[in-house]
Amino acid sequence: MDKTQENELHRGLEQRHVTLMALGAAIGVGLFLGSATAIQLAGPGILLGYAFSGMIMFFIMRALGEMAIQNPVAGSFSKYARDFLGPLAGFITGWNYWFLWIVTGMAEITAVGIYMEYWFPDIPRWIWALAALVIMASVNFLAVKAYGELEFWFALIKIVTILAMIASGVGMIIWGFGNGGIPTGIQNLWVNGGFFPNGVQGVLLALQMVMFAYLGIEMIGVTAGEVKNPEKTLSRAIDSVFWRILIFYVGALFVIMSIFPWNEIGEKGSPFVLTFEQLGIPAAAGIINFVVLTAALSSCNSGIFSTGRMLFNLANHGEAPQKFSKLTKNGVPGYAIFASAGVLLVGVALNYVVPAKVFAWVTSIATFGAIWTWAIILLSQIRSRKNMSKNEVDKLKYKLPLFPYTSYLSLAFLAFVIVLMAFSPDTRIAIIIGPLWLVLLIGVYFAKGFHKKEQERQK
Repeated sequence: MDKTQENELHRGLEQRHVTLMALGAAIGVGLFLGSATAIQLAGPGILLGYAFSGMIMFFIMRALGEMAIQNPVAGSFSKYARDFLGPLAGFITGWNYWFLWIVTGMAEITAVGIYMEYWFPDIPRWIWALAALVIMASVNFLAVKAYGELEFWFALIKIVTILAMIASGVGMIIWGFGNGGIPTGIQNLWVNGGFFPNGVQGVLLALQMVMFAYLGIEMIGVTAGEVKNPEKTLSRAIDSVFWRILIFYVGALFVIMSIFPWNEIGEKGSPFVLTFEQLGIPAAAGIINFVVLTAALSSCNSGIFSTGRMLFNLANHGEAPQKFSKLTKNGVPGYAIFASAGVLLVGVALNYVVPAKVFAWVTSIATFGAIWTWAIILLSQIRSRKNMSKNEVDKLKYKLPLFPYTSYLSLAFLAFVIVLMAFSPDTRIAIIIGPLWLVLLIGVYFAKGFHKKEQERQK
């Protein structure tokens, strides 16, 4: 089965769906819960970490957009890796992306359990994690347009909340809104040990969590096979998503750390809940907790969407069981979605066995998988440019600016983050499990004879 099967995916997604889906995937646990860990490590200096990492993500997304607009297909960067770097790279990238979203989904359902403790402190986290998994898996069996519409409103809830928090926070900083008319100012950014209270080293150690926060932006590429008018939709979505996410992350954390001492953030729950309590509206804390809960559900929803599409693409290339290439009457890869949700049960088990460690473990492993994906996007784009004539490059409708310098800068930064992950006990596990997973994939590729099948296909 090849492109004829791929094209059966319904092109029911519009620009607003794609934009909000990518925002929904990226603005999740990484901002609402993971940012607390990053702030504890780096203090206010984490703002520079988010800003610089955001610039690198912009280059990666432009590289992806350059290829996706030229060839909008399901599977996206897995297909580009196969075309430009070889079938083994395509196989590893497809399965690795499936794996990273499985692990990310585990982080999201873990966060659901943490947030539900706000209301039900005596109920074990794993019960809420299981409930979240069942609900989100069910949503993914809807037709893609209905899924996109639901995700649109899911994402809109948290975006409106973030904007409201930024606006209220600015009011408190400048006019003392919610603080008895006494402006708080922004001195909290430097009075508690300085802007870099833990030195530059603190910012560097926090980069793993910062990069995890941006995981999900590349999902725009996964939607390429199901969008209407890919050229217009993808280019606008990529540019707008980057700027909005940068504003949300840097803007929101600037406000939080201005009105709240950085060393008091993250001691319990989400910094967003704590910030609204600090604003003098404690009744809103429960509402905000509901919002961050929907954020985690939304990101988990996007993860199941991504894993299902990636399994579908792998099955179409004979690199996953053929039943994963079958579509339901609604035009969604039902078997692939069901299988991915089944594997996510491991996350439920981890919440039962090691609830205290699971979040740090799964976020670091997911970051390793994301960095592989982003590196493959950059390498595929570099190779695709080298295969083009000058005339073909000039005709590109959407280009990565300052190529090839931005490509190599981004690759160097990704390698640097991997090295940094080896220095922290909580993230070191990713440096062990990530490469072992890649070695396993390579072993499966040759053991199953996929390399021989590819050679026969090319004859």
